[in-house]
Amino acid sequence: MPIVECVPNFSEGSRKDILEQIAAAITAVPGANLLGYEADADHNRSVYTIAGEPADVSEAAFQGCKKAAELIDLTNHKGEHPRMGATDVIPFIPISDITTEDCVKLAEALGARIGNELGIPVYLYGDAARTESRSNLANIRKGEFEALKTEIGTNPERKPDFGPDHIHPTAGATAVGARFFLIAYNVNLDSTDLKLAKKIAKAIREKNGGMPGVKAMGFELKEENCVQVSMNLVDYRKTSPAQAYKRIEELASQADTSIRNSEVVGLLPQDALDVCASQLHETADDANTRNSNVIEKLKLTDFSPAEQVIEQKLSS
Repeated sequence: MPIVECVPNFSEGSRKDILEQIAAAITAVPGANLLGYEADADHNRSVYTIAGEPADVSEAAFQGCKKAAELIDLTNHKGEHPRMGATDVIPFIPISDITTEDCVKLAEALGARIGNELGIPVYLYGDAARTESRSNLANIRKGEFEALKTEIGTNPERKPDFGPDHIHPTAGATAVGARFFLIAYNVNLDSTDLKLAKKIAKAIREKNGGMPGVKAMGFELKEENCVQVSMNLVDYRKTSPAQAYKRIEELASQADTSIRNSEVVGLLPQDALDVCASQLHETADDANTRNSNVIEKLKLTDFSPAEQVIEQKLSS
C-alpha cells in the first residue's frame, strides 16, 4: 500500500480556534491521518503533518487549504516567517511504495484543483517545479504576499502554474510541490543579539557558501528573550541536525555565547536520528537509547520520539 506524507504550512500560529478548525477539516477526510501539528506564535505559522494513501492525503490537504482560505486574511497577518499565502506551502513526501514522480503527479493535480476551485494562484516547486528557478521555494516567495499583489499579472516571471493570474485578495498564493524529507530545525542562542543570529544564519546558508542543503534565517524570539537560528534542512543526508548544531555552536562560541536549546518542528524519519547518532558517536544497540542520547546532546526541547518520529507515529 502506497503511503505519502504531506506537510502543509498555514499562516497562523496563535489563534487556537482557527488552528482547530483547520485540523477538523483535515481529519474529516476518511483515511487521512493527521499525525499532529505545531504552531509558533512568533513565526505566526503552523505546520500540519498528514499521512496515508495518496488520494486521501491529497483530499485532506485540499480541505485544509479551503478552510484556511476562509479563516486567514493575509492583509492582517504579521509574523517573523516569510509567507505568501494563507496556506503557504503544501509539499508531498514519499514514505513507502511511492516514488517522487508519483508525488509530483499528486502536486500537479492538487495545484490545479486549488487554482480552479478556490481561485488561488499556485506555483509548483521542489521536484515538481517546471522551471529551475522555481525549484527553490524562496525564489517563488520573494517579496512575500505584498510583492505578489502587484507582480502577478504584470511580471511574466511571476505567472502562476495554476489558477488566476492575480493574487487572491486575502488568501494570497500557494506553493505545491514534492520533495525529500525536510527537517525544520531551530537553534536558540543564549543571547538577545539579533545581528549575531542573522550573521550565523548567513554563514551556514548554502546559498552564501555555507552548509549543503541548509536554508537559515535569524529571528528574535521576544517571548523567550533570546534569538534563534531557524533552519530548513532540505536533505539531512547532506547536513544533519547534528552537523548544523555543531557548526552553530562553533560560531556562537566565537562570539562568546552558547546554545540554549534546539527544537525540531514537526516530524522526522528515524533514519535522520540514526544519522545524527552516528555523527555523535552514539553506538548503543538499542534504538531508544540512541535516540535519547541524541536528544540530550542536541539539547532538544519538548521532543517526543513517539510523537515526532514518523515511523513510530504511524505505528501507534
